[in-house]
Amino acid sequence: MLTRRWTTWVIAVLLCTVTLFAQESRNEASKNPYDLPDALMPLWDSLSIKQKAAQLIMVYMSPAEFLVKNEFGGVLVMKSHLNKKDNFIHNLTQANAGLRIPLLVASDQEGGRVNRIGGISEKWKHAPSAYEMRSMETDSVRAIARSIGSELKALGINLNLAPVLDPALDHRNKKSFMEESHRSWDKDSTSGEKVAAFVQGMKDNGIVCAAKHFPGYDSWTNSDHQIAISASPLAKIQRNVGLFKAQSDIIPVTMMSSVRFIRISNRPAVFDSRIVRMAREMSPETVILTDDLWGVSLRAWISGMDRATGKTYPTKDFKKLIRIAVMAGNDMFMITYPKKAEEMVNYLERLAKYNSTYRKRIEESAARILKMKYKAGMLEL
Repeated sequence: MLTRRWTTWVIAVLLCTVTLFAQESRNEASKNPYDLPDALMPLWDSLSIKQKAAQLIMVYMSPAEFLVKNEFGGVLVMKSHLNKKDNFIHNLTQANAGLRIPLLVASDQEGGRVNRIGGISEKWKHAPSAYEMRSMETDSVRAIARSIGSELKALGINLNLAPVLDPALDHRNKKSFMEESHRSWDKDSTSGEKVAAFVQGMKDNGIVCAAKHFPGYDSWTNSDHQIAISASPLAKIQRNVGLFKAQSDIIPVTMMSSVRFIRISNRPAVFDSRIVRMAREMSPETVILTDDLWGVSLRAWISGMDRATGKTYPTKDFKKLIRIAVMAGNDMFMITYPKKAEEMVNYLERLAKYNSTYRKRIEESAARILKMKYKAGMLEL
């Protein structure tokens, strides 16, 4: 009888211990549901949902006062912003001085035709394109990237929207738009090591890279200006994704394409959850970045038009665009119209306050962005 009572008591104690342990685990998970590093938790817990939503926005470079007021997560820098180098650096310094969370300062310094630092000095006037670099020795690629990265760092830019991993050949085996533009790194079996050398050269100076345009831009239409369609079969799309996947361990940001891959979906890739999920599956911590959401092709698709131009755009359509971009699984939203960036933050805040699904999605993305900034050494805590 005593043995039976003793056994029952032991079992009860064990069950109680297991229950308490499970409860503690649930409590810890509820405190840190997005697996943030311990060092980030005080900052995370202090942020309002609006401040978290603001981290999702990458706005066209704007005056420091505007950036500080809205606490955006990032800015997009174009060649025109660098025409007055000293003014640019001063404005950026002022912005970061007023922000608790430093900006992701992004520019697409690809080289060749897309050469944002080309006007800074004669040295960079003819920065080599991807087409040129991919035929160089690996050490030379890294040295060039390191040198360009040093210039970007001096400017305060910390995110290079490159390399372009779009295919050199379309599904008909003809040169793609990106290949004709000398922007693609896709050449042959050596492409991976050349891309890695470019990325590492940037990293040598603390510059993070973004791979684009997932799952591989192979349309001949410029999706910045009009709806672009790809008829590539799934097997070709999966082949195009291969180069992205091979670099996913060293490139923490992936930019989505605005092209419609009609063999998968009638939606632009950036708005399709299945295609965004393909990018996410490469690495759970990847920050998924949109291309410009103010682009005429994306706004036209939302509104069911052939083309959307100008700054006049229906509010209901803009809100729909935001909701679709969020629920597709994107983390960061690029927009080149600053006034609309401010509206976007306010609308995301309202969505989060009144709908738990949107709140969870916004917090997931904010956490990924903060983790990426932290791992890249952009956050000093």
